[in-house]
Amino acid sequence: MFERLIDRLTQYALLMRIDRPIGTFLLLWPTLWGLWLASAGQPDPWILTVFIVGVFVMRSAGCVINDFADRHFDSHVERTRTRPIAAGRVTATEALLLALVLGAMAFALVLTLTRLTIVLALVGAVLVAWYPFTKRFTHFPQFVLGAAFSWSIPMAFAAQVNSLPSILWWLVAANLFWVAAYDTMYAMVDRDDDIRIGVKSTAILFGRYDRVMCGVFQALSLILLIDLGVRQGLNAYYYAGVTAAAGFALYQQLLIRERARRRCFQAFLNNAWYGAAIFVGMALSYL
Repeated sequence: MFERLIDRLTQYALLMRIDRPIGTFLLLWPTLWGLWLASAGQPDPWILTVFIVGVFVMRSAGCVINDFADRHFDSHVERTRTRPIAAGRVTATEALLLALVLGAMAFALVLTLTRLTIVLALVGAVLVAWYPFTKRFTHFPQFVLGAAFSWSIPMAFAAQVNSLPSILWWLVAANLFWVAAYDTMYAMVDRDDDIRIGVKSTAILFGRYDRVMCGVFQALSLILLIDLGVRQGLNAYYYAGVTAAAGFALYQQLLIRERARRRCFQAFLNNAWYGAAIFVGMALSYL
């Protein structure tokens, strides 16, 4: 009985990608950007705690929903065929129940914040649930993911200052283009399999211009981040962080130059450092 329980918990943890924290980092950094910008570097401790825990819970829920939605596709893709649902180790019913539990946990956290934050959280939940299905009918699921991964920014402002000033949308736009860049790199890993099974992505749409478009998205993100710093009067520490992020972006371009699967995946993983560089620069700027 005990061994059975341990096995189920292990499979649920794998379904939630606890062993692969990259998605948590990619969601955490823009969340912290938003909190630091909204609070001028002094976020409320409880709000900060809620958002950090919420990032982990919602990213886990998103992974479960994604694997449930892709349960008929993942077994045909080299990178995903060993995932718990695709491999038959977790049933679709179990996945739905786990997603509901995680969603309830996230909503319980949000209930401790402002009414505006609660309303925005409901919109965010729709984005998270909708994203996995968009790859069936549009070549732009990367932008839907970008919207979902950017939604914590207005939520951070709503929680911290109970308003949505226009400056936050500069940060949302910068994050949206960043997500489009790194998720296109991620889609480049699976492109051959996705074409074969009929799944759509920007990597397929852009074809031989995939690297160019990743560079365009990276450049737009960096330009918006620089403009944000000017508008907010941030100091040299922030621009040092943006410069470091630009360096990581160039390194990622080198990694995807030959479009090799392993190198494209490395480029995707490297974006955790891009996000960290921006946050460190912003945090130091507010000291």
